[in-house]
Amino acid sequence: MQDPQPDFRPAPGVAETMAPGLRRVLAPNPSPMTFRGTNTYVLGDSDLAIIDPGPQNESHLHAILQAIGNNNVSAILVTHAHIDHSPLAKALSQKVDAPVYAFSDASGGRSVVMQQLAKSGLIGGGEGVDESFVPDICLADGDEVSSTDWSLRAIHTPGHFGNHLSFAWNKTLFCGDLVMGWASSLVSPPDGDLTDFMASCRRLRAKDWSVFHAGHGAPISAPSERLDWLIAHRMSRESAVLEALNDGPATSATLAARIYTETPAALLPAATRNVLAHLFDLHMKNQVKPIGNLHADAQFKLI
Repeated sequence: MQDPQPDFRPAPGVAETMAPGLRRVLAPNPSPMTFRGTNTYVLGDSDLAIIDPGPQNESHLHAILQAIGNNNVSAILVTHAHIDHSPLAKALSQKVDAPVYAFSDASGGRSVVMQQLAKSGLIGGGEGVDESFVPDICLADGDEVSSTDWSLRAIHTPGHFGNHLSFAWNKTLFCGDLVMGWASSLVSPPDGDLTDFMASCRRLRAKDWSVFHAGHGAPISAPSERLDWLIAHRMSRESAVLEALNDGPATSATLAARIYTETPAALLPAATRNVLAHLFDLHMKNQVKPIGNLHADAQFKLI
């Protein structure tokens, strides 16, 4: 598989300056789903905010503390409750005596439909969820957190995850895993919701941003173009799902194998979850329906 960002190879644990008042520290957790690792952001010069502390990893905690130095930390902000973003928040909070901000615990922010699907227990999901995560302070859409050095506005951007927040710093956006430059995001129900994902992307597209700093990968210097690509990419996947169903009813796994023909075998389970998200979205649009009960391995057919 071709490297999508061959020039993006920061050294883990090193605080790199991204812009005046902004540094990035890469966590040492590379994988097919996290790319080079989780990006932790240090915002401010003397009164700091830490965005996405990352996985439970002692060396990464030490690297963040080194980047902080003798400065004060006013806030620790978490985009969403996945194990590569939120677990280190508690230990860091204890070290620097700062509150942890997020939208909610891991179960918050789901649409009514996803809440119902989660209660059914029949659709799987739950990949990489930090079930123990609980913020000290919950942020609603539009809430602001600030210090003498910076001001951040929370934007609820569900889709990749129900409790997903992005943080606006003037025309810069810390977009977590909703938008990434090296890959499209996993959307795995009930934590992920494709209907919400598309709405979040379109909401962000309506604003004029200068740069996105994602949870993984390099900065996105052309946010509008990337959002256009993501929206078009999902629409093309939807068309592919509908076209494949012209051949008859099929499960998400069968459809993923037909559609994701160039995807490595190790990533096909994630592709299958993405297809399932499309099927649920199409079901809500009354374009497809399951044969029998709605569950992860159900066959779907065109209406």
